[in-house]
Amino acid sequence: MNRYLLPASLVGSVVGGFVLLKDSMHGGLCSSKAVLQGKTAIVTGANTGLGKETALDLARRGARVILACRDEAACEDAAREIRGETLNPRVVARRLDLASLESVRDFAAHINQDEENVHILVNNAAVMRCPHSTTADGFEMQFGVNHLGHFLLTNLLLDKLRASAPSRVVTVSSLAQVAACLDLSDLNWERRKYDPKLAYCDSKLANVLFSLELSKRLQGTGVTANSVNPGVCNTSLGRHTGMHKSAFSSSVLGPFFWLVVRSPRLGAQPSINLAVSEELRDVSGRYFDGMRQVDPGTKANDEELARQLWEASARLVCLRDHDGSGGGSGKGGAGEASECHKGQGAGAPERSAVEDGA
Repeated sequence: MNRYLLPASLVGSVVGGFVLLKDSMHGGLCSSKAVLQGKTAIVTGANTGLGKETALDLARRGARVILACRDEAACEDAAREIRGETLNPRVVARRLDLASLESVRDFAAHINQDEENVHILVNNAAVMRCPHSTTADGFEMQFGVNHLGHFLLTNLLLDKLRASAPSRVVTVSSLAQVAACLDLSDLNWERRKYDPKLAYCDSKLANVLFSLELSKRLQGTGVTANSVNPGVCNTSLGRHTGMHKSAFSSSVLGPFFWLVVRSPRLGAQPSINLAVSEELRDVSGRYFDGMRQVDPGTKANDEELARQLWEASARLVCLRDHDGSGGGSGKGGAGEASECHKGQGAGAPERSAVEDGA
């Protein structure tokens, strides 16, 4: 019996060491003990992946959590699961299709009408490297969902966020933003040959630039805005990359992937940290790589590019008062948006290309 004890201990130590190494590489868990009783949070794409884990953590802290998802059935299933796991009855599911500006306006109108406060908005939902398709309003899918949908949603909730201050907007970006070549004259990929990889990179740079400009427009309001790269995570987001279908990736690179790829729970920690950490209460306009604040790079720090992208985005989504601070009640906007986009789109989106979560 004793002869097996030493080998077993060595194996256990090695495995434990690798687990600790993996956790340390990924920044570990959010250390904040913040309690969110009386607070309201919205998490987009919360029926799966990082969004679901983020919503679960916020619910554990006592917040009223609104899961905002395209798939109503999956959203309600996730809300039910979170309610059961946390014993928090204040977890609800609401439909939000970021590929439809009408849906975004309807969602915002209901929030502004029904919710007394919104303290935390986590812009998490995303699509990644999907085949070329367009949103209901005719925008390239990745730019439309990842950036424009969240841009409009945030602006329509700004009055509520200001009234609820201190409040926070967290936008999930990606390291891919460093490879972006954002072309303000062709945001919809109408003149260039479509590249799904570059289109994704552009949308993620747009997330960082949006957060940068938003923070400037919210100075002195008690509302902060930050963006974050959660790292490479084991979610369904990357299903269009082909990596999951590769036998080489699964067998030869499997151990390496295990070490560097984060679980959804670990991947959600940076967003959670930005949403709840007391130390970050007054931090705004910053970019985080995991738990660490870092320099996002030259393009992502370009304030003039951020301003121009904001103005272009406001025109594209027909945001009223887009030359000001943004915002609006969100009421009565659906008809205006529909009229504004009449004849602009290229048809309905390919729904299989859209995923919730990040």
